[in-house]
Amino acid sequence: MPTYAPDLIPQEGIWSLVKRDIGNLAAADLGQVTRAVKRKLKMLQHRPEVIDGCLAGTGLTLSA
Repeated sequence: MPTYAPDLIPQEGIWSLVKRDIGNLAAADLGQVTRAVKRKLKMLQHRPEVIDGCLAGTGLTLSA
């Protein structure tokens, strides 16, 4: 499997959203970057429609 395949790996969509949000962050240290990433992931956790959209973008489905 290729290392970057957003059309096959739903997590790539999530990371794309995180990177877009922190792309212009002028962090003073690694801790500040870590906090920003955690904050964005926490926000996404409470927006299941966005996560579902990343999965739908791959054409894959969840099965129970």
